[in-house]
Amino acid sequence: VNMAQKKYSKKKLAFFKKHIQAKLDSLTNDLDSSRGNLESNTSSLSQESVYSVHMADAGTDSNEREKAYHLYNRQTDYHKSLIKALERIENGTFGVCTISGELIPEERMLEVPNATKRVEHKEAEKLNNPQS
Repeated sequence: VNMAQKKYSKKKLAFFKKHIQAKLDSLTNDLDSSRGNLESNTSSLSQESVYSVHMADAGTDSNEREKAYHLYNRQTDYHKSLIKALERIENGTFGVCTISGELIPEERMLEVPNATKRVEHKEAEKLNNPQS
């Protein structure tokens, strides 16, 4: 048995790349619409709150805006992690557990393309550092 680091085949990596690219494309659309929501919420809000008699309405508006903002941040982080996953495909570290050097199962890589550890190592890590 060859002791070289385990890797996914070129064919598999091409498949992952396509999968991640598709996620990125739909995410880019989501980001655009989230950004649109944030901008429209902000511009329409200032106008309406001036006339808003009910503080509750203003509260709801700001709550909606906050939710939109959190969603946007989550999407942006996810976007960054997908880009990182594509970089890992390029440099050959995609799907390889940083702890054991074993391959991370395909299902996990499809679910969490930016994963760098096998589930069991991630779990063990949680047990060892409860604060993380």
